[in-house]
Amino acid sequence: MNESKSKAAEFAESVFDALYLSAGLSIAIFLIASADANHTRTLYGAMALTLVAGDAFHLTPRALYIKFKGRARLARARGIGLCVTSVTITAFYVLLYEVYLSHYGIPRVMALSTLIYALAFVRVILCLLPANNWLGGETRENRMGLYRNIPFIILGLIIAILFAERRISGEGGPLSLIWLAIILSFAFYIPVVLMVKRRPEVGMLMLPKTCVYIWMLILGLSV
Repeated sequence: MNESKSKAAEFAESVFDALYLSAGLSIAIFLIASADANHTRTLYGAMALTLVAGDAFHLTPRALYIKFKGRARLARARGIGLCVTSVTITAFYVLLYEVYLSHYGIPRVMALSTLIYALAFVRVILCLLPANNWLGGETRENRMGLYRNIPFIILGLIIAILFAERRISGEGGPLSLIWLAIILSFAFYIPVVLMVKRRPEVGMLMLPKTCVYIWMLILGLSV
């Protein structure tokens, strides 16, 4: 019975991931194809495409890893995919910052932009360090899992605050709830970073986190 439930859960996860990637890619293509001279829409499409492409590097090997019961080559591919996803999700938030500037017509403040890009750079460098042991299958089981997420969380919170300020000022428009989506995504993500080694079931929080990202992409359809 337990084996049957496990297979059902794995199948459901694979279907969910396929639907997520299909929906995300469809939104990305639609945004880019319909952008015309709308710079914000083009940026949003690029942001969506970055998210989906990065997650595909992780989710595709994961699905194969589950299907073929963790073969060694697939474990390595899964580790590389996690690394790629860690980098692309960072780029996703940098693009979201650029969407913020473009959508609201806000002049670039060099100090703020420098901080945003510096945090992203530090995050990417930390993701690429050998200590992550991406190929060894321990990507969330050592301290690098915490260290590399510190600049990422700060980056996300800064961008959430920026969008929240627009919401408070009454200028939020179609992206007025982006701040909430960012907060929710990290609320689901942080427990995974902190607890998944001790309690693997916490990893299920990545499912609602994924739904939040789809929500974020849908919000972009109105820009």
